[in-house]
Amino acid sequence: MSPERSALAESHRLVVKVGTQVVTHDGVELALGRLMGIVESLARLRLSGLDVVLVSSGAVGMGMRQLGLKERPRSLGLRQACAAVGQGHLMAMYARAFGDLGVTAAQVLLTQEDLGDRDRALCVRTTLMRLLELGTIPVINENDSVSVRELMEHQRRGGGDANANGGSDDKPVFGDNDGLSALVATALDADLLVLLTDVAGLYDQNPKTHLDAKRIVELDGVDDQSLAAASGVSAGGTGGMASKLEAARVATAEGATVIIASGNEPRVVERLLAGEDLGTIIWPKERRAARWRHIAVSGRSRGAIVINDGALRALAEHKASLLPIGVLRIEGVFEKGDLVEVRDASGRVHGRGLVNYDAAACRSLIGRHSDEIGEVLGYRSYDAILTRDNLVMGTV
Repeated sequence: MSPERSALAESHRLVVKVGTQVVTHDGVELALGRLMGIVESLARLRLSGLDVVLVSSGAVGMGMRQLGLKERPRSLGLRQACAAVGQGHLMAMYARAFGDLGVTAAQVLLTQEDLGDRDRALCVRTTLMRLLELGTIPVINENDSVSVRELMEHQRRGGGDANANGGSDDKPVFGDNDGLSALVATALDADLLVLLTDVAGLYDQNPKTHLDAKRIVELDGVDDQSLAAASGVSAGGTGGMASKLEAARVATAEGATVIIASGNEPRVVERLLAGEDLGTIIWPKERRAARWRHIAVSGRSRGAIVINDGALRALAEHKASLLPIGVLRIEGVFEKGDLVEVRDASGRVHGRGLVNYDAAACRSLIGRHSDEIGEVLGYRSYDAILTRDNLVMGTV
């Protein structure tokens, strides 16, 4: 075991993505034995105290099975219908499987736009963090019934390679939940993102056409050369190796380590955490999550929240959230999700965080109890002005 791989055992929060070819046989029939093995591993890790998030493909394939379709539908509408039918069955399977092992599964349907919009991303992060605190395993899938980007990309290519550089707007086009898993890992400051697929990792050549292809053990980040070398697409999904590398580029840029490995390997996630030489590991250039670096030191604050001594002690000593009753005054003009400073009455900065309400709303809530928020504002998105998950104390 290399010293670098042994460091994976220190991972506390991991996001595991299983592709269509892992969840199913040939994109249709559920690969129950393989999937139950992954579920058992993730349940053990959750029960051992790790934060675990599962991003699962397979809704379209499950819907095809329920509807009696034998061939992958090429019609966008039919694929959306399959996703709508299949998602409930897929989640029911996960709920039963995890439940039998003493873990509660929670369904979360997202679009990549949910994590691209500042306000929505803040809501998603808060929800997922609460679910993790409650001991659940969030099971996330792209909401294919209403989000057509991935399905349209598959259709545009005629079922071919969902290249990460495709699309008319030159923005990355991810397939098969690859990009979604990277955005989730970033939003949650995950230590590790594991992309499970039907091959043993990244190779120097396509292993399906070159018998002498060699597995690449590790990469220091993802560059244009490694992206150009990637080829191939999962037979039953939309994600190819290029899509996975583009996702890895996103996640590693934010400080997460990424591993591309085979979902066919028994207990693969546990073995990876134990440092076993499996798959291709892609190291970030900087291990600390960029989100917290942004909050702590580099981001430009839009204003300040001045708090009383009791609130300051609660934040600093008890890692509490900042409630309206502890606020003395609001400085500056900011929007929900902006970076603001936390100051004491003398003006000293004690921390920085991402605010849950805009400046006008915060001013209206000064000194109020949390149960008065709805009455004052006419709505109640959060109980706190700053949630502890989005707050870094100790910066000056």
